[in-house]
Amino acid sequence: MRLLPREEKFFGHFLRQAQLIAEASALLLDGVRAGNAHLAEAAAKIQELESKGDEIIHDIFTRLNQTFITPLDPEDIHSLSSSLDDVLDGIEDAAYRMAAYRLEPIPPQVVELCEIVNSCSKVLVAAMEDLTHDKPLLNHCIEINRLEDTADKLVRRVLAELFRSEIHPIAFIKVKEVYEVLEATTDRCEDVADTLQGVVVKNS
Repeated sequence: MRLLPREEKFFGHFLRQAQLIAEASALLLDGVRAGNAHLAEAAAKIQELESKGDEIIHDIFTRLNQTFITPLDPEDIHSLSSSLDDVLDGIEDAAYRMAAYRLEPIPPQVVELCEIVNSCSKVLVAAMEDLTHDKPLLNHCIEINRLEDTADKLVRRVLAELFRSEIHPIAFIKVKEVYEVLEATTDRCEDVADTLQGVVVKNS
């Protein structure tokens, strides 16, 4: 028995948002693995994806204002879409900063954080697919929480190391900002998971 009424357009938009996040995070990961020279191209492509994401969230909010009966509580639709948009914004911000700051070499911990963001994005796609088909979501939420915790611990460790190093102050600021933006992006993924858990509770 279905627990959620169907207005498929909302679910399709959530899934498309997650797919854009996955595309963007894959571009970011490829860019940092390839080195600084490739980041500018990746950042430009990610910006295009971010613009597509803005179009989707605009359509969601327009549809939300025009739909009397929605498949989820309107505030959950707003929160879920906004949180997904925040993830994409975080990836775009990280790509922009790395391209603009021209980090050379790119620290391996930055690559590791980009891998975590990419892993989160794959879980988000799976979660939105299961939301669309009314399947269990809790395991996806747990995995995103685990990945966010891993990113948080990594950033705490590398920032402690960074403060103990004798790196040039400008380089210090650049690297610190990149670490923090990437970690904040995993926080936004956790926000999506928290909203999904609320949806599950309300509709169980």
